[in-house]
Amino acid sequence: MDIQNYICPNCSAPLKFDSKIQKLHCEYCDSAFTMDEIKIIMDAQDDSNEGTNINWKEKEEEDISDDFKNFKAYNCPSCGAEIVADENTTATNCIYCGNPTIIPKTAEGIFKPDYIIPFKLTKEDAKKALKDFYKKKLLLPKAFKTENQIEKITGLYVPFWLFDCEGNADINYTCTEVSQWSDSDYNYTKTSYYAVRRSGNIAFEKIPVDGSSKMPDNFMDAIEPFDYSDFEPFNISYLSGYMADKYDVDSNQSQPRANERVENTIEKKFRDTVTGYSTVHEGKKYIDMQGIDTSYVLLPVWILNTKYKDKMYTFAMNGQTGKLVGTLPCSVGRVLATGASITAATMIIGNIILHFM
Repeated sequence: MDIQNYICPNCSAPLKFDSKIQKLHCEYCDSAFTMDEIKIIMDAQDDSNEGTNINWKEKEEEDISDDFKNFKAYNCPSCGAEIVADENTTATNCIYCGNPTIIPKTAEGIFKPDYIIPFKLTKEDAKKALKDFYKKKLLLPKAFKTENQIEKITGLYVPFWLFDCEGNADINYTCTEVSQWSDSDYNYTKTSYYAVRRSGNIAFEKIPVDGSSKMPDNFMDAIEPFDYSDFEPFNISYLSGYMADKYDVDSNQSQPRANERVENTIEKKFRDTVTGYSTVHEGKKYIDMQGIDTSYVLLPVWILNTKYKDKMYTFAMNGQTGKLVGTLPCSVGRVLATGASITAATMIIGNIILHFM
């Protein structure tokens, strides 16, 4: 299997995709190239057999333990070090010299994405977003802001499936209408019952479901939405300088999650039309998805790992919009202090009310 590096034609340094200028950029001579320009250069190299492709260094199967059966080893074309990557890796970096490396074979055929949203935000943007994220958290340990260390920041293209479909539904509701009145002798309550039915269809486009078993689904759901107007036809050059994986959860395995999102949306939209009643209870329902179509895309995500008191905390940031999610430590002392403050404030307000009464 071949790997590929994008080399600056002016100084032979590695090229990386620059999210600010949306071009492949050389950090050494400051040259920049569009996707079309670099394609012409790479095609010319291929024609002259002077490309930078090298072959995987395959290990004998009997020499590999069961834990590493799905890994491959290859030599970095820049420093010669041996790098190990799993079978789903599409783009990586040499951990010794930082040379960006792309594995084209993992992005071909059924593994070739239809579209990609290039990174719009930089590593520095991700660092700032993390600091802003915990800046106003009142229950955060004070030392976390000064003692925690960012261990690793990774720009990762995550594989996603986008589902298009039409949802057809028929939902029944049992509703009540309660009215009350009184006369000189009695208080009256009248409850009227109604059978309400809603049926119809809703078209859905580009419902995202991540196709990587490594990525926490709750993190990937939480950093949505992505702006699909930034889609570009897939070009492997965008991966240079970032990490990227091909999917290991196919569209059939991902469909139940898409179905769940469609069902939840339909139920909410239909329920919102049942108004004017005292109570509404959902009854028998039928929901069916038709005309399902899928697209395979790569979406930009920054993964940040920060360490505090020997514990690692992971955050994910949308590499296009900057939306960031993660879990923060909580100070027990601050929780107790906040609770005591609330209790004291409640008692003071209560005493004032009693005084005026």
